Amino acid sequence: MNDNHAGRRLDVHLHLLDRQVVDREGRLVCKVDDLELERGADGALYVAAVLVGPRAWAPRIGGRLGVWFSSVAERLARREMKRIDFALVEDIGSSIKLSADRAALDAEPLETWVRDHVISRLPGSGHEGE
Repeated sequence: MNDNHAGRRLDVHLHLLDRQVVDREGRLVCKVDDLELERGADGALYVAAVLVGPRAWAPRIGGRLGVWFSSVAERLARREMKRIDFALVEDIGSSIKLSADRAALDAEPLETWVRDHVISRLPGSGHEGE
């Protein structure tokens, strides 16, 4: 993250979770599904990475639906959560802007995964036959 944001205090629920992440060209990369936190030498928690995908998102849902999403993700060979190092964050505003290109990140947006693997298979979704 830029030096002008270093040490900035954030409410992760308000400023980070579920925000759109865009690359340096402004193209959608993903949404923030969860965060990886690390404890600093001063004892404070710091955001180390943005976690992306159903494996990161499912535990936030909780209950049977969360377990189901996690299970489906495992069966679809999505065993590893995608991780975007927080050092790549250039700016935090209405979206999270990265200093890298989308292609270099290997992070499929959750919305794309859900659309392709869940929504498109539902009758009446408007995506039949795609």
